[in-house]
Amino acid sequence: MLTKQVKATFKDAAKKLTGHKKRDYMAKVASDYFEGSARKTETQMGWNRHSVQLGLNERRTGIVCVDNYGARGRHKSEENLPNLEADIRALVDAQAQADPKFQSSLLYSRISARSVREALIEEKGYENWQLPSRQTIGEILNRLGYSLKKTKKTTPLKKIPETDAIFENVFRQNQATDDNPECLRLSIDSKAKVKIGNLSRGGKDRGLEAKQALDHDTEWQAVLVPFGILNTETDQLSIYFGQSAETSDFIVDCLSAWWQDNQNHYSHLKELAIDLDGGSATRSDRTQLLERMVEFSQTTGMKIRLIYYPPYHSKYNQIERCWAALENYWNGAILDSVETAVKWASNMTWKGIKPIVNLVTTTYETGVKVLADALKPYKVFWQRSENLPKWDITIVPY
Repeated sequence: MLTKQVKATFKDAAKKLTGHKKRDYMAKVASDYFEGSARKTETQMGWNRHSVQLGLNERRTGIVCVDNYGARGRHKSEENLPNLEADIRALVDAQAQADPKFQSSLLYSRISARSVREALIEEKGYENWQLPSRQTIGEILNRLGYSLKKTKKTTPLKKIPETDAIFENVFRQNQATDDNPECLRLSIDSKAKVKIGNLSRGGKDRGLEAKQALDHDTEWQAVLVPFGILNTETDQLSIYFGQSAETSDFIVDCLSAWWQDNQNHYSHLKELAIDLDGGSATRSDRTQLLERMVEFSQTTGMKIRLIYYPPYHSKYNQIERCWAALENYWNGAILDSVETAVKWASNMTWKGIKPIVNLVTTTYETGVKVLADALKPYKVFWQRSENLPKWDITIVPY
């Protein structure tokens, strides 16, 4: 006979096993100590005789039974109520899409587990006793993808009548540029100014302790003006940090610096196509921009094509994704010096490639305009599109 201590040891070992391994262990104990009897094993050890017998059969035949754990326990509410999932989707989607018939009771309500449960009773004919609890309804909403999400700023503020035509032009011109071996397409844009100081950027960073920043962003040592040029052919991003103002001169100086650094790779080029938006320094009616672009075209000997995105839709410009990547990369950092900001930007990657980062020390004057008489000689070098004169300009060197 087994002592109480030995039985306790066997029972403790069995508790640590599951499925076939547990049955095999119990069957081994039954064979060695209880003459292979499942009933005697149940009496002495307290183990279920059916499980012991199944283990004995598995040892004898060598055939292992597969456990169907999924069929055990309580089934999901969606399985017990086959139409529940579809009814919940119908209610929530009607609210999310602003039901044109205004028939959803959730239209002007916050979507919550409680409101959905009430709507199922009022609109779908469920009885209170049929439905799971409010907490379970919340779990179902999460499983269906209706979890709490931050409201995104995705709807454009405005849409001008020419928006669709401008997008069609952008797509058409970009496609033609990408198919032309003698033309290179650049995507350019500036990012919001970056304050330098002991300031929180609202992000997170790994560490044993949280970084400490000023509780009010009222003091900073410098302000950087990030301007980016994305080579859409190679995905190489170039970032220029200005320390003055974002002006047309700053934009064209950065383009000129980019060309100086890259012209040896593109001696065969005859045209640069530039995707941009109509910001304050790059508007197509900015006289200083037009004058400087003509000079840039004449210096490089290339045709310059300015292809504008529609107003309020600059987020579709390819380089905007680079700025999002940079912000995600450094938003947990404290940019307490210009050098720190430059190093952080240098270590980010866009499509696996680190950017080329430059610091611009030139001071730029704001409000520079070219008078009509001074601009007149330059006008012969640019031509506006007949259909979209503000959003498609071609500049020739001669």
